[in-house]
Amino acid sequence: MMVNRYEIRMANPDGSEGQIIGVAQQKRMAFKEEVTFYGDEARTKPVFSFKARSVMDLNAGYDIRDAAGTPIGYFQKDFKASLLRSSFHLSAPGIEAYGQERNHTVAIVRRFIDFPMAFHFDFTDKNSNQVVMSSERKASLRDRYTVNVPDQRLDYRVAAAVAVALDALMQR
Repeated sequence: MMVNRYEIRMANPDGSEGQIIGVAQQKRMAFKEEVTFYGDEARTKPVFSFKARSVMDLNAGYDIRDAAGTPIGYFQKDFKASLLRSSFHLSAPGIEAYGQERNHTVAIVRRFIDFPMAFHFDFTDKNSNQVVMSSERKASLRDRYTVNVPDQRLDYRVAAAVAVALDALMQR
């Protein structure tokens, strides 16, 4: 009850869930957001992580690092824009992107109703305006997301960290 557990799975060609490529747990009451992803269910082999740069910052920035601690990406909540529609900046090698909830109405309703509802984020490249990743929450009692990464420049670890952060930071 005191942790959020995340499983990152590769999709099979038929669309069904494939093997686990990352498992993470995040403490719900943590002041400084930090999530480590492991390559096995026993959580013995760290693969990547993200961690807030500061504690209790409304415009918090998060570093994404590989297993050796090397930075592989960065994301930051855009606090002002997020008042009405959650918005984030995403930076990774060769990519500068901006992400927002797709549906403005759902974004507003979600702020007033604590009910598991579907929502969709699109992150678009700031230069080409092409979608680099999207994260969609399915309408269900159990949190389930589909993450698509059409831009091959974006490391799957960065996409997975951002997808989990969207859930964790919006207190789902």
